[in-house]
Amino acid sequence: MNILTIGNSFSWSLRQYFPDVTASMGEKLKIEFANFGGCELARHWSYIKAEKADPLCRIYCGGKRLCDILSGTPWDVVTIQQASHESWRAESFEPFATNIIGYVREFAPQAEIMIQQTWAYRADSPRFAEWNISQAEMHARLTENYRALAARHKLRVIPTGLAVAISRETSPVKFKNYPPELLTTLNWPDLPPQAGDVVGQIHWMKDQTTGELKLGPDFIHLNRRGEYMQACLWFALLYGRSAEEIPFVPEEIGDRDAAFLRATAERAKREWA
Repeated sequence: MNILTIGNSFSWSLRQYFPDVTASMGEKLKIEFANFGGCELARHWSYIKAEKADPLCRIYCGGKRLCDILSGTPWDVVTIQQASHESWRAESFEPFATNIIGYVREFAPQAEIMIQQTWAYRADSPRFAEWNISQAEMHARLTENYRALAARHKLRVIPTGLAVAISRETSPVKFKNYPPELLTTLNWPDLPPQAGDVVGQIHWMKDQTTGELKLGPDFIHLNRRGEYMQACLWFALLYGRSAEEIPFVPEEIGDRDAAFLRATAERAKREWA
């Protein structure tokens, strides 16, 4: 299967385990990423317009035009998604999504266009206070927006966001939020509690200016558990097989936890339909 993502870091995370998951099931995969970090649908469309206006303008994949990428390989699936920080805002989707879908259909008419549903951030994200919404509200609003987009264009959805929500509801270990000021009191190698979520990973990193260690907070991307669950979901939906049959388990994930994540992916696949 030939898969192209037109997205951002929320599909770049497939690089971690998707190829291993696919190979472990005896299937073949070619996946390429027309991605930019944090790239919104509006920005993707602005890049496409710039390339259309000037044939010498080549923005994608290290110096290629998106139209050439689309027409140069017989893609089976091309995915799109909104940037996570805009996903809960209904007004951010159009007309950009419709324009991109039309562009993909022009240059890769054989491909099935699919939408990846992104996910709500971890509960300790400061964005919730900034936006004055809760994690539950972010999930509900982005879900409504993705369902509406899929209905308008009669497209299938890869419900990664639903899988994240299910994992939070059913995890035997629940993520416990902590006071934000805790992060200012920690010294290496101490970290805040992070168990129980497939999103987020706070780690120590060196400040390149001061040379001292500091906490690098990530409240939004999938961690290794989430990347495995995402890979299992994508495989199950795109290849039409059960996530629970996948034999590949990463070394950094325990067998029981891996079984839980596969079952969660399979449940999300069934429940979105």
